[in-house]
Amino acid sequence: MGLSPVSMALAAADWAMHLALSPGRQMVLGQRALALAQQAWLSAMRPPTDEQGSALPDKDARFQDESWQHWPFNALKEGFKASDAWWREAAQVDGMTRHHQHMVEFFTRQAFDALSPSNWPATNAEAQQRARETGGQSLARGYQNFTDDLKKQQAAQQETDPPVLEPLTYAVGQDVATTPGKVVFRNHLIELIQYAPTTAKVYPEPLLIVPSCIMKYYILDLSPANSMVRYLVGQGYTVFIVSWRNPDASDRDLGMQDYLRLGVMDAMAAIKERTKAPRIHALGYCLGGTFLAMVAAALGHRSRAEQNKAPQRRREDAGGLDKLPELASVTLLAAQTDFSEPGEMGVFIDDDQIQALRQEMDRKGYFSGKAMAGSFQFLNARDLVWSRSTRRYLLGQDEVDFDLMSWNADLTRLPARMHSEYLSSLFLNNALATGQYRVGGVGVALMDIHAPMLVVGTTRDHVSPWRSVYKIHLQTDTHVTFILAAGGHNAGIVSEPGRPRRSYQIAATEDGHGWTDPEEWAANAPVREGSWWEAMDAWLKARSGKPVAPPAMDPAHVLCDAPGEYVMVRYAD
Repeated sequence: MGLSPVSMALAAADWAMHLALSPGRQMVLGQRALALAQQAWLSAMRPPTDEQGSALPDKDARFQDESWQHWPFNALKEGFKASDAWWREAAQVDGMTRHHQHMVEFFTRQAFDALSPSNWPATNAEAQQRARETGGQSLARGYQNFTDDLKKQQAAQQETDPPVLEPLTYAVGQDVATTPGKVVFRNHLIELIQYAPTTAKVYPEPLLIVPSCIMKYYILDLSPANSMVRYLVGQGYTVFIVSWRNPDASDRDLGMQDYLRLGVMDAMAAIKERTKAPRIHALGYCLGGTFLAMVAAALGHRSRAEQNKAPQRRREDAGGLDKLPELASVTLLAAQTDFSEPGEMGVFIDDDQIQALRQEMDRKGYFSGKAMAGSFQFLNARDLVWSRSTRRYLLGQDEVDFDLMSWNADLTRLPARMHSEYLSSLFLNNALATGQYRVGGVGVALMDIHAPMLVVGTTRDHVSPWRSVYKIHLQTDTHVTFILAAGGHNAGIVSEPGRPRRSYQIAATEDGHGWTDPEEWAANAPVREGSWWEAMDAWLKARSGKPVAPPAMDPAHVLCDAPGEYVMVRYAD
């Protein structure tokens, strides 16, 4: 996963030396150890109760089952929670570098998530209770699940030619990615899909969706019931979406500029050519949103230069932008533009770890989908690794597969050069937020974006933390409507109308309004029940023209039916 032993050793040494030279901190930690031990003993002897005298459920989901309230498991639970709390405090020592502090805190949490008594059959109260209730059948089913998973892992590690790929539970084009449409443009990097209208009239501004290239596009076109694409088509938009090529070793030299030019710019130019629309709405998700923000900034820079009658840029710089339509709006979904606080992803980003990644990518020519999936699992190991293993192996529960899980198993790669440039320019140097990133040889800044923006963050995002996404307010000089949706990086975005227990906060900031702290924003922004998709629809409609007849789809431009060919390419790694 690109973890560098040098980087990890430096972080551990930084922590150990600063703690050794801090006798005051050592004394405080000693006092905290005694206090937490006493607290754990009292909680085990007298569990907290409600007004009726019933034991309160534990706030930690791992220990919420009633069986954890009984001796000796309550003592194990409370002792573990006390140790966990102490080590989290011990990981914080003044004088450490910010990155080393983050690494020590992260790996301390990872270690204790692995050591939780809920992960082991001898100390898991719920597993033992379930075994008694089922006469041992739950453990037998869990053992069968374990052996099945072990066989699959061993088979995946064996060298086969060609590699054997397990079929996806939800077939692409049959169960997911089923919204009717046509591939109307293709180059080496993308296929552009145009969806068939379902309304008598459509808004005159087509809507381009740029998903992240680290995922298959159909996360936004899953099953018909939760497809954002199908929803937007049904609201009267002419929807286009980019389907990225799944690269191989021959694509090792594709870089960030190629993804901007062949991906976003070529898609925008193709839409203008095929629909004759001078203006479009553009929506980007995750890294696709970062790409879109770069192109929007380049377009804004060019537009303002023309308005101010600035000297003409070099022909090779301006040529690609001349063919692009104007942006009627820019929507960014869980997309970072400032990488100074990348959340848990920052653990993987420093010079040593990027160098370790480069060595592996230089050997293969790409960053493998399996490594990428492992990195994301590692970021949320408690839920994606340990809790899943507990349910499958200790409780004997079978996983209920669903479309989002099937999509998650459809792995994608990244070209070696592109991934290296992405990490170096954005994560290490934060070039986009500081005005140092160049598009087509010209430096751009996000303050050049003059189209109104709708920016969406999610409350439990481990990939693009919402407070980092919120920094778009600091970087732009235009209208920004910000939505904070309940959920994580994927499930918070795939939030169709009608899904229960969904809510979001929304508030708009006009140009010149000034800065509002994210905590203040969250405290004051109104909470609305339901899907934020409906708010997005209303926002887009307010910035769209009067509905017209749907644009004709020229048969000469049709290459094949959606979902196209690129999305079907899969690799074992």
